[in-house]
Amino acid sequence: MSTCALDSTMNLVEVRELDDPRIAPYANQSDAWLKARHNPERVNDEPDALTASGRFMAEGILVVEQLLASDFEVESILVASDRLDRVSDILTRNAKPETPIYVIADAHMDTLVGFKIHRGLLACGLRGSPREPAKVIRDASVLVVMEDLANHDNVGGIFRSLAGLIGPDAGVLLNDRTCDPLYRKAIRVSMGQAMRIPFAETDRWHVDGVEQLRTCERTSIALTPAADAVDLRELDPGSIERPAILVGAEGPGLRPATIANADLKIRIPMRGGVDSLNVGVATAIVLQHLAGG
Repeated sequence: MSTCALDSTMNLVEVRELDDPRIAPYANQSDAWLKARHNPERVNDEPDALTASGRFMAEGILVVEQLLASDFEVESILVASDRLDRVSDILTRNAKPETPIYVIADAHMDTLVGFKIHRGLLACGLRGSPREPAKVIRDASVLVVMEDLANHDNVGGIFRSLAGLIGPDAGVLLNDRTCDPLYRKAIRVSMGQAMRIPFAETDRWHVDGVEQLRTCERTSIALTPAADAVDLRELDPGSIERPAILVGAEGPGLRPATIANADLKIRIPMRGGVDSLNVGVATAIVLQHLAGG
């Protein structure tokens, strides 16, 4: 083990065996079930429950640093032995002294996780209790509502845009068909901001979602390429109180009922031959406009 083991503020634990139960949560991170809502580490005993129990994974130096700075509890950290010196300063500054930092040989780490870990660092976070949708709707300065977003890159990118263009007082509401923002890839694309921007999940979006927004005095803004939508350039950001931006999946976009119930319909003007933008890019453009950029 590295000479960093002499640092008494770090709870370093050398692990030699892949079947050591202490590192079992890190096994097979490439498995598809980790993305799914039926992930047994993601929900309680009821398969359809929107409870956020269990674990999630953060990967890489920047993302693990964001986890350590977030409100989520860190169960443990796993680091490849040849990367320990590189990350020791970050772990010394940010990890709690009681958090175990498991050190494993680089080749063994790849075998354990299921793919080549170029960054050599993973951390296991605990989801804890889910946030109440009403609280996130009420408290966010700008809210983004994700409807049926199934692509982790898009979800992560929107969190990153919110952090960069609005700030930590933004919020996200996800319906029950949107993918997990705490899936490892979504967290990585968000540069860790999925752990910093408050979000909540709701299984009632298609029942009374827009009405929930109105109850909290939010202005719902549906993004759509429809010709009868208002050109974004004509929208005065100062005229929108407590905006809630509604975005839908790539391809189908928002459901017709969602668009019909929204307070405003907004479109981003396109050049000829292109009818829409990637949902993450479109959301960032609208956020920048609302921020007065």
